[in-house]
Amino acid sequence: MHDFIKEAARVVPSGRQLRWFDLDSYAFIHFGMNTFTNREWGTGDEKEEIFCPTDLDCDQWVKVIRDAGMKGMVLVAKHHDGFCLWDTKYTEHNVMNSPLKRDVVREAADACRRGGIRFGFYLSPWDRNSSLYGTDAYNDYFCSQLTELLTEYEDIFYVWFDNACGEGPNGKKQKYDFPRYIDLIRKYQPQAVIFNDFGPDVRWCGNEAGSARASEWAVVPQEMCRYADVQTSSGPLAEEGSLSYLYNTNANIGALSQILYSKGLAFVPSEINTSIRRGWFWHEAEEPKSVEELFRIYLASVGGNACLNLNLPPDTRGQIDARDEKRLQEFRAFLDEQFKEPLASGVTKVDGGYPTQPAYRIHLKEPGKAVRYVVLEENLSCGQRVESFQIEAASEGGNSYPFYQGTTIGHRKICVLSDPFAGQNPLTRTIDWSDVGELIVRVSAARDEVHMKNIRIY
Repeated sequence: MHDFIKEAARVVPSGRQLRWFDLDSYAFIHFGMNTFTNREWGTGDEKEEIFCPTDLDCDQWVKVIRDAGMKGMVLVAKHHDGFCLWDTKYTEHNVMNSPLKRDVVREAADACRRGGIRFGFYLSPWDRNSSLYGTDAYNDYFCSQLTELLTEYEDIFYVWFDNACGEGPNGKKQKYDFPRYIDLIRKYQPQAVIFNDFGPDVRWCGNEAGSARASEWAVVPQEMCRYADVQTSSGPLAEEGSLSYLYNTNANIGALSQILYSKGLAFVPSEINTSIRRGWFWHEAEEPKSVEELFRIYLASVGGNACLNLNLPPDTRGQIDARDEKRLQEFRAFLDEQFKEPLASGVTKVDGGYPTQPAYRIHLKEPGKAVRYVVLEENLSCGQRVESFQIEAASEGGNSYPFYQGTTIGHRKICVLSDPFAGQNPLTRTIDWSDVGELIVRVSAARDEVHMKNIRIY
């Protein structure tokens, strides 16, 4: 068992996964037929003339995204209704046969490059318009469209797939050839990260509400992420049970109690994807989430070893709604205020004699000043290793006591010591900051020697 735990500690991300983590957040853009029919899922038989934005402006999308601090865009190039936002050669059900007659994918990709953010796309495998859906020929059709998007729009940072699989116009369902799709992406855009429920690079968090697990592991059983590269041998209990039940909605993905049964582990981190509104497409009656709701989502994603894919649906003009833009500006200002200046003057590693249980002493710039957040980051190039930790307050007289306990860290863990919206965090002990001169971050359990990348306090 000891050898397997050491192996688990050495499961590491690819270069493209590390670059993806460094983005922190990016925007999902749901824009298509449903924008004009007031639906979430189209039927596939909508007429092309329905799609008629009056003032399409992809540069406005990019400005809103960039000003909000997000670093990329994932455009829905085709949703389940099969309507394509680019000049595809493989179906007449596309934007060039609409009143707009402009390649929206081209305009969005060019706007991203002008605005200095990354561009990616979502291509729905489910197609309720194509007569080929449900036949072997559909996978050829899908690969032809995927190749167009991979080869005609320069650098792609992200390709997003889901596993929605309903009936097509012929009443049949499709068996998707994801290994073939993945091979195409690796061939034409080798640096692009691929999202899918089952890997290979990023997986679904298990919900669309913007919430996260208490412990988010990027090192997960290959039984759940079958398209990812396996980096370990089987766990010591692999022949004693099965992980066939495991899915993204499970609460303990990556926990030691589960990986011991795995036939191998892979590095597949989680993305939290949710919308700024209730729906994915724009509906005039909907209002954006509050700053507090967005902050909770931010803590769960960017602050919880995941990335945030926040949907911003353009309206019937073809622009981000002014209400959403204003809310994002308010949220950006709130984040800047919360995390504007670190309070620590230095961090010293304490020699405790145990490489899996290090402690870090944080010297406060202004002893006695209340601390609201402690931000921890592991060096993931060495693997995700921390199982649990605690934060202690140290007084001027040398006494210390624990007041916060956590589990995983990973790319980034934002520990909230006092909630800016609800006062003291009920999970933390009430602190008299007047006598606190230092904080101590103490790792209580890890799978191997801990490599901390950064510790900051605010």
